Amino acid sequence: MLRTATARRLPSALLLVAWALSGCEFAGGADPAREPIVPKRYNLVPLPRLVVERDGNLKLGADTRIATRGADPDLDRVATFLAQRLRSVTGYPVPVVSADAAGEPIVGAPLIELDVDPSRPDDEGYVLDVSTSAIQLSAKGARGVFYGVETLRQLLPGEVDAPGPTDGVTWSMPAVRIEDAPRFAYRGMHLDVSRHFFSVEFVERYIDLMALYKMNTFHWHLTDDQGWRIEIKKYPQLTAVGAMRKETVVGRPSKPPIFDGQPYGGFYTQDEIREVVAYAADRFVKVLPEIEMPGHCLAALASYPELACTPGPFETATSWGVFDDIYCPSEGTFQFLTDVLGEVITLFPDALVHVGGDEVPEARWRDSPVAQEVVTRESLASTSDLEAYFVGRIASFLTANGRGLVGWDEIAARGKVADATVMSWRGADTGLAAALQGYPVIMTPVGYTYFDQAQSGDLGEPLAAGAVLSLEHVYAFEPVPAGLGEAQAPLILGGQGNLWTEYVATNEHAEYMVFPRLLALSEALWSPRASRSYLDFLARLTGNAKHLDALGVNYAHHFESQ
Repeated sequence: MLRTATARRLPSALLLVAWALSGCEFAGGADPAREPIVPKRYNLVPLPRLVVERDGNLKLGADTRIATRGADPDLDRVATFLAQRLRSVTGYPVPVVSADAAGEPIVGAPLIELDVDPSRPDDEGYVLDVSTSAIQLSAKGARGVFYGVETLRQLLPGEVDAPGPTDGVTWSMPAVRIEDAPRFAYRGMHLDVSRHFFSVEFVERYIDLMALYKMNTFHWHLTDDQGWRIEIKKYPQLTAVGAMRKETVVGRPSKPPIFDGQPYGGFYTQDEIREVVAYAADRFVKVLPEIEMPGHCLAALASYPELACTPGPFETATSWGVFDDIYCPSEGTFQFLTDVLGEVITLFPDALVHVGGDEVPEARWRDSPVAQEVVTRESLASTSDLEAYFVGRIASFLTANGRGLVGWDEIAARGKVADATVMSWRGADTGLAAALQGYPVIMTPVGYTYFDQAQSGDLGEPLAAGAVLSLEHVYAFEPVPAGLGEAQAPLILGGQGNLWTEYVATNEHAEYMVFPRLLALSEALWSPRASRSYLDFLARLTGNAKHLDALGVNYAHHFESQ
């Protein structure tokens, strides 16, 4: 789809029920309209549900150990994740031991105990107790323990995220009791790798940074007009031809356009895809692949022209926008797409597959005998109903293979697509309309979550999509649209931030566009609505940004002057 301030798409997600709107509690009953809500020494993002201040600090030392207790097979992996981070910066040995195997209580300070408690009600919640002598972290399973570990990481000095040992740091954290769980089950971040390609190493770094702030779905936009980025064994031309474009338009649209004259491309092998999926799973992040259809497919048509309604020839797009040439609704096209998706679902084990469905011009279908034969055969009211038919065919294939379909909100515009989830990008109204039809909905409105827009109107900002999306405006994002009744509210699964990359060609530029806006979004999706205060968020962000500094993230500093 077109990645601009006026056009957009995409979601990801598990069909989980959204958390009910519940108020966050703080010791002392602070008014969320004033700051500070929590003491400044707790620089936590996103804000937990309950924070109880305690006096004193806990100091790590050479005798610090991590003990695990519980049956979850992933618990040891989480313990090792924490131990390796602490070892790399402190130089302490930080052994991991099993409290269950010990047969008797493990004593000695400071001890970090990670417990699995199956009696807890939620999969992602946790309870974290930090005293001056020990840390106890309890959750229903390893996923909740992991989120507690990420909170524990933020309680430590920012240098805990440095690439190696750091001298002169006192490895201590403030004593506290935290009870926490997310408001929404779906908390996503998107990355468009079709307009500009990003390496496996950067994608994994992106996932790491998402996980630090408790985002749990990575939406990987893998195909579009400007590039096909995923290896499909049955159709090698998709990467031999479709992964490359002969040149790229320079800067904003102009007449005539200016091109750089440089061939550009890249793709991920299936082994690389598996590596990223496994890396994400280790951080409890699901990967939502997007394979665009029936529009935004010029890279595929350049590779296999017979999939179009006209003979071509076609080339992988060298500029941005919406193009008239789309997949023709022929049986050959459906065979191609189900073959492609058959390979995709072997690579991505999670429940959902995104198929786009946005910005579909009808001109080629109106003029195509093949398309018009489908309209007649299927007794469709008009050519405009072809998209719902097209997406419905794909949804049936995915359902038969144990998967669910996600599409941009255009898929809900005409008729009901069974077993589909809607990603609402055009605004709150389209999300509201989809929910009222009974669709599960992921909210990702362009006015709040499109991070390809500029962070500010200041001179010197890098090239962006055109509009300004401030940190404060992202923080104000409310996923549940006004007018949605109590019965339909659970259909709002959560929300997602999107980074379209027409104007974003480097790792540094990508990080700048995402940070610190990702932190504001994480709080909008995790924290109770009643607890949120932008002034308080800014105070915590100032301290929390030390972690971004240690990680070497190239983030916008506008908030420092607010």
